[in-house]
Amino acid sequence: MNIEQLKQTIPDFAKDIRLNVSHLFGNIAQSGLTEVQFYGISLAVAFSLKDSVIIQAITLEGGEHLSPELVQSAKVAATLMAMNNIYYRAIHLAESQDLATLPANLRMNGLLNPGVPKVDFELFALAVSAINGCGMCIHSHVKQLLAHDVNKVAIQTALRVAATLNALSLAISQVIR
Repeated sequence: MNIEQLKQTIPDFAKDIRLNVSHLFGNIAQSGLTEVQFYGISLAVAFSLKDSVIIQAITLEGGEHLSPELVQSAKVAATLMAMNNIYYRAIHLAESQDLATLPANLRMNGLLNPGVPKVDFELFALAVSAINGCGMCIHSHVKQLLAHDVNKVAIQTALRVAATLNALSLAISQVIR
């Protein structure tokens, strides 16, 4: 099932989500992102959501833009952020300087060489961090992206992809099959 077919399964109570999915996937050229970045972000978010229907749709839709390295990088972003977002959100919420100054002692070698350009990986990680609700990580990724001269529209689009695909996953899970 591709994105167009997936949109047809969205129930009427979520028609705004259907429109948002149409707008996102129909206006990639105006997103501030390359198609590779857009589909990489989308795939990282879908992996994070653990939604096989959306993963399949993005894989079909992304086609030639999804190299094996990009798919691997999207998986790395989803899994490392699953760990980091929990840890750093907890450290932030604990409001303890003692905890904040301790080394994380979490293996994160995937961040050093994710298989795609650093900016692309930061965009993937930002979107997944938004899904996981880690303010500390969101702040860090936005800061890195701005330092690499990524425009604000691209950053906003990464966040819109996360928000829209999250809502899409919820909407299609409400359909009785």
